[in-house]
Amino acid sequence: ECKEPKACTVILRGGSKDVLNEIERNLTDAMQVVRNVVFDTRLLPGGGATEMAVSTGLRRAGLKLEGVQQGPFLAVGEAMEVIPRTLAQNCGVSVIRTVTQLRAKHAAAYEEAEQDGKDIFPKCNWGIDGTTGKLVDMDEFGIWEPFSVKIQTIKTAVESACMILRIDDIVSGSKKKGY
Repeated sequence: ECKEPKACTVILRGGSKDVLNEIERNLTDAMQVVRNVVFDTRLLPGGGATEMAVSTGLRRAGLKLEGVQQGPFLAVGEAMEVIPRTLAQNCGVSVIRTVTQLRAKHAAAYEEAEQDGKDIFPKCNWGIDGTTGKLVDMDEFGIWEPFSVKIQTIKTAVESACMILRIDDIVSGSKKKGY
């Protein structure tokens, strides 16, 4: 027996090559999550709670602006609700009702923080249980996501949207010049 093991071997078994490949992918994903958490221990609540908190914050910031400036804030705020909406849809619950209730919980947290004069970024861990579709406190429920993964996901989404807008500007600009 090794006193200080530095490596291990995992033997995978499956009924077919496809099943075995899927098990290998799942194991690799799980090991990458552990690696991410070891390197950066910060965690964010899952179940769409983080996305709804960002959405609520962006919408509130957008409403403080006027005219064209508020458009991007409101649009990105709406886009951030895709994850909670998808979770609700996959659970088979009423998407509109569930997302509206979740939005109300996060808005209430912001309003409570403003009234108390507390943090401008209130802590609201309410999200959607991916199995039942009910709203639950992710802190109590124990669903967490790595901070680094969430940040990278948001960065990639924003960069992709900017790239599409740039391509759209190029295409619409070339049509105007008559090319």
